[in-house]
Amino acid sequence: MTAQRKQEGTKSIPGTLHVPEECRQVSEVLQRIGDKWTVLVVGELGGGPRRFNEIRRGLGSISQRMLTLTLRGLERDGLVTRTVFPTVPPRVDYELTKLGRSLLDPVNQLGSWARQNQPAIRQAREKFDAVAR
Repeated sequence: MTAQRKQEGTKSIPGTLHVPEECRQVSEVLQRIGDKWTVLVVGELGGGPRRFNEIRRGLGSISQRMLTLTLRGLERDGLVTRTVFPTVPPRVDYELTKLGRSLLDPVNQLGSWARQNQPAIRQAREKFDAVAR
């Protein structure tokens, strides 16, 4: 970034300049939302609030520890809220925040893209692997 751009405080236009701090910030966010379990948990919560075991059953193969870590990370990033109800035993619901709901559309679009392009990707991998042998 030029000194003038730094002084003006303007943002870079994607693809025009490499701004290390912005790249790190974007990378951190993409790490979170690109995680396998995050995408699945966000999708599961897209249907509305869920209890921990409802989420776990909906995902199938996730361990209790991994679901706990994923939900904590999503809560920390402001994508999920955790509400504890004072019942016996305590009831805890997880729900997407407004920010979390805004992630649903891009996640669904990426999922659709992946399903549509899976045959082409598989074919490219097979071609690459054949040449690499």
